[in-house]
Parts: sequence; C-alpha cells; structure tokens
Amino acid sequence: MSRVRTVLGDVRPGELGVCDAHDHLFLRSPQLPGQELDDASAARAELVAFRTAGGAAVVQWTPYGMGRRTADLPTLSRATGVRLVCATGLHQAAHYPAQMLQGLRGRLAEVFVAELTEGIGTTGVRAGLIKVAGGFHALDAHARWTMAAAAEAHHATGAPIAVHLELGTGALDVLDLLCEELEVPGDRIVLGHLNRFPDPVVQRQAAASGCWLAFDGPSRAHHATDWWMPEALRALADAGFADRLLLGGDTVVAGARSVNGGPGMPYLLRRVRPRLTQVLGTQLVDRILGVHPGQAFAVDWK
Repeated sequence: MSRVRTVLGDVRPGELGVCDAHDHLFLRSPQLPGQELDDASAARAELVAFRTAGGAAVVQWTPYGMGRRTADLPTLSRATGVRLVCATGLHQAAHYPAQMLQGLRGRLAEVFVAELTEGIGTTGVRAGLIKVAGGFHALDAHARWTMAAAAEAHHATGAPIAVHLELGTGALDVLDLLCEELEVPGDRIVLGHLNRFPDPVVQRQAAASGCWLAFDGPSRAHHATDWWMPEALRALADAGFADRLLLGGDTVVAGARSVNGGPGMPYLLRRVRPRLTQVLGTQLVDRILGVHPGQAFAVDWK
C-alpha cells in the first residue's frame, strides 16, 4: 500500500495535508558562503509560521552532504505539528569537496538505498525521496552518474526522484535519460524550478511523460515567477495536465526565511495561493497543495 515516508514514519497520502512540496529547513554549501540555513531555532519558527498560515507538511529537498541536520527533524516535526519528508540524493558537483565525491564512487546507489530503507547515519530517520540535479541546458558526467544511481535506487525501493533543473532548463534531457534510458516511470519523477524557464512547449512535453511539474521558489526578483505563473499553470491545466502540478517555496538562504524578513514558507499560502485561486479556482489550487504532494511522494515501498 502506498505511503509517504516522513521523518516520523510512513503515512497515507491523504494524511499529508497542505504541503510545501519543495523547500529547505537546513542547507549548507560552499556556493552560498555566509548564507547557510543552519539554525534550528529559526527552522522551528519558520515551521510555526507555515503552520499558522495553514500548512501541514514540508518536503525538504536538501540531499546528502549539504547539512541536512537529519537528527533535528523529528523533534521539529513533533514540536510544530508539521509533517516533514527528507531527501537522500546528491546535488551538482560544485556543492561538494572533490574528496567526498571520490569516496562515493562505486557505492552511490547503495548509499541512497540505505538512507531510504535503513536510515540516515545513526538517526534512524529514513529519507522519502531522492534529489539529484541537472546543469544549465545540459547533463554533465556528474549529473549522469548521480541520475544513474538515483534510477538504480528507485528500482530497488520505488522512491520518487526529484530533480533540480538549473534555472529551469534541461527538462527534456533529464526525461530522456531517466525515463528512456534508465526506465524510471514518468510519474516517479518531480521536475523542480520549471517556473524559471517559461517555455510552455517544453512544459507540455515534459508533462506528457507523466512526470510532476514543480513550480517553486516564488517571489525571486531575478526570476520570472509570480507574475506569469498563474497563467502558465492555467495553460497546463487547459492542456489536460492539471493533475501533474506541484507548488513549493524553495527557501535556500537564511535571509529568505520569513522570520528573517524574507517571503519564506508562509508566502506560498499567504500570497501565492490567493493569486492562483483567482485564475485556477479554489478546487484546483486545493488539489495542487493538498492532494498532489501525497500522490507524488507516495510509494509502494519495496
């Protein structure tokens, strides 16, 4: 029977509730010096703010080696009443020391499977998804290596694969690799950041694979996001892909948290939700936030 694997255990898809389908409570990277998400008190305050705005669950896409602070997640979930799903997986090579990547050679899929089925480190917390990343309009050798390992782990466990698309690009290359070459079913793939590359043809072609389309990271001044996203979602719904849509906040730096003066997780419900409701209607927006995440991240765990 399908279950979403949260940090407190598996739940039925319908129990997930209103969900931020792509965000981060903790994240560290040499690419973001001085902007780390590494404050447990701030993470708790952010979750409380999200809960107050009507949120019930958050899918954290922070992968292996980027400061997940997995041991803190169950405590945060219990304290705030927000269900949390955490990730295994690997980001772009630039986020890691070369020595760390070398140490994963030949055993990456094994690490993913262990974190999905046995637990992350000694925490006992199991991951609920595999997060990987493409490059800008291309897939380099690192991306192909990590996606091959993700596909192997998917076939061993059933876990969904969530993909960071660099500036929203490369969606079709990712699907060619994962679906065609590596035989991952389209509905087990979540493509992130599609709002950052506003190509309706590519979006429809991607949706035709059966994959999930995540529109995440709203209200970033240097990205085309809020002002055109409602019509992009409306076009996808009109084309028959209303059941493929997800929404997320993708908070990646400390200054973006609502408790630090940024939009943060509550913005998704406080501002994005009513704006989308004007164009898509309450029923569809409620499904995107409250039903689709449970379907996208539910697994018949092997």
